[in-house]
Amino acid sequence: MILFVADLHLSPRTPGATALFLEFLAGRARQASELYILGDLFETWIGDDDIDSPEHAEIIAALRAASAAGLAISIMHGNRDFLLGDAFAAAAGVCLISEPYILSTAEWQFVLAHGDALCLDDADYMRFRAEVRTPAWHSAFLARPLAERRAIADGMRAASAASQRQRETPYSDLQAAATEDFLRAHGYATFIHGHTHQPATHDHIVDGIHVERWVLADWHEDRGECLVWDGEALHREVLHPAAR
Repeated sequence: MILFVADLHLSPRTPGATALFLEFLAGRARQASELYILGDLFETWIGDDDIDSPEHAEIIAALRAASAAGLAISIMHGNRDFLLGDAFAAAAGVCLISEPYILSTAEWQFVLAHGDALCLDDADYMRFRAEVRTPAWHSAFLARPLAERRAIADGMRAASAASQRQRETPYSDLQAAATEDFLRAHGYATFIHGHTHQPATHDHIVDGIHVERWVLADWHEDRGECLVWDGEALHREVLHPAAR
């Protein structure tokens, strides 16, 4: 059994979502063989030298414990935590995977992505994405003191929230033509992604071939969701916190 999640956006501002994720790692997730986290596990990640901060310790320990118990955990960068690095992966016992990622099972083939790279109609975001994903930007940002990086990240988050409030739809969707090209380029594999916070299952007809696109749900203080591959079909499972 393989599980997929995305867009948890864990931070001290969302203790309910963090508690739900910890419960998930200690319980439901351990019934699976693999877990794929397709971006934005964290609301922000300002560098692996912040790995020992109290806000991250419990999450990293829970990931490591689940991995040690036999769950293979793969994490993809999102638009909020693209600075996750090798030190984080080693501490958490996880594997960092690049996008797009081809997942082949005995029964089926999937292509996995965070999803933001296909939001081509959002020109402002695509310019920002191109800038912050360069090695030069990474080096310059990581050379700043932690406190300064944290302030910059807080400013970016505030600017993003303000921009979303001004839109009719807070999160841009994938561009249709680019999505069809993506599906074609990856052999019409079933496409699983997050980022848009618009969970749905879409049916695409590309070159006469039916292709499914599954959009993962974002997590909230009182509700999460995982997508489950049971070897025959995909289905969604809603997650609620245990009674406390």
